[in-house]
Amino acid sequence: MRKLLFTIFASLLPATLFAWGPKGHDTVAYIAEQHLSKRTKAKVEQLLGGHSMVYVANWMDNASHTPQYDYTKTWHYCNADASNGGYAEAEKNVNGDVVVAITDIVARLKSGELSVDEERVDLMMLIHLVGDLHCPMHAGRAEDLGGNRVKVSFFGKKTNLHSVWDSEIVESAHRWNYSEWQQQVDRVERRVEKSYVQGDVVAWYDESLGIAATIYDVTPEDSKLSYDYVERFRPTIEEQLLKGGLRLASLLEEIY
Repeated sequence: MRKLLFTIFASLLPATLFAWGPKGHDTVAYIAEQHLSKRTKAKVEQLLGGHSMVYVANWMDNASHTPQYDYTKTWHYCNADASNGGYAEAEKNVNGDVVVAITDIVARLKSGELSVDEERVDLMMLIHLVGDLHCPMHAGRAEDLGGNRVKVSFFGKKTNLHSVWDSEIVESAHRWNYSEWQQQVDRVERRVEKSYVQGDVVAWYDESLGIAATIYDVTPEDSKLSYDYVERFRPTIEEQLLKGGLRLASLLEEIY
């Protein structure tokens, strides 16, 4: 019965997306899967009831809208001033943020003190949150709610800057499914892979914060975004999804 409920719950998607959208999160999870050792992959699949990481990659977006997990709503992001000194100087949310959440989850998973159900939930959260960490608008400004209050148009459609970076720009960059994304962007040399996984969660957040600063600079209120905007940021999108996947794999190897 528990597995059936888990299957139904994991398959549901929320009306409002937090970051990257399903395609981006699926891509990060699938890239990570391709870089796991056999032992780690087997452990992860066992915890997920035989499911893949892709299967649960978007679970947390839905879960955060439920009474049981509504305490995680602020864990998907850390809104800061893109001109400040990074996470160290960002005003912290008392309810937690993406950096604190990932750091705490990794520590709990390493502890070996969790029940199977607790470990499964933490694992699903980690898979999702590492994707969130690499979406630049999840390091957006607090004053405009990470770009949600910055009105723009995207190929003639009225929207906001956060929504553009949630999923619309990913879908516009390439019409690939998540496995095609992995096949096309996961081609860097081993030395580059190693450089991407260096650092820690704070350093990775600060990278997203720097990208967010550039996005704000070139996307003022009422910007009309089209092909040139997508092409400008296409390499950034590709690199962030790849980094997210490689770093997620690195964390899971460290844990398991």
